[in-house]
Amino acid sequence: MKVVGLTQDGVTNLCLEGELDHHAAKSALIRIGQIIDAELPHSVVLDLCSLTFMDSSGIAVVVHTFRRMKELGGTLTVVNIPPHAFRIFRAAGISRMIPMSERTQKNERRTYKR
Repeated sequence: MKVVGLTQDGVTNLCLEGELDHHAAKSALIRIGQIIDAELPHSVVLDLCSLTFMDSSGIAVVVHTFRRMKELGGTLTVVNIPPHAFRIFRAAGISRMIPMSERTQKNERRTYKR
């Protein structure tokens, strides 16, 4: 799991690349926390366009990031969610509390460089 961040004008875009499972969730949470603490953005966009697999551990990553941004008075949006991951968020009710958009065939993958 790789987390790449890019901040511009108070908005931090975080791109998650690879598999987000039980083993990768802890390191992803640590890295996301480091980026948020360093940048203190008013908004975070969690881009899942390069996510190849996600299990229920992804819910914890998103909810933890949401809570951290709420503590800072900021917002979280999750975009380019692969269909399999979007079904997990929807089934858990997460899509009702956090703005989310599913990746479609028309969405192009974005690449963020450090």
